[in-house]
Amino acid sequence: MLVKLFATLIEFTGKRKLEISGPKTVGELLEELDRMFPGFKKELEKGRIILVNGKNIEHLQGLDTPLSDEDTVSIFPPAGGG
Repeated sequence: MLVKLFATLIEFTGKRKLEISGPKTVGELLEELDRMFPGFKKELEKGRIILVNGKNIEHLQGLDTPLSDEDTVSIFPPAGGG
């Protein structure tokens, strides 16, 4: 699947896009990203928006949202500012 990263996640990983295969759910994908980039999940502790094919996982099945190798997953970290 294509994983697109945004904002501080680009700085954290050094990547804007990744090709990953294997994870069957969004939760498994986050575990894989944390294994590849230790501390990745900590970067998302204060909130995140995750889209699968343009749809927010909060309107799907959350971290249990199923994934396939044809999906595009966009991960946005918490927004700063005030």
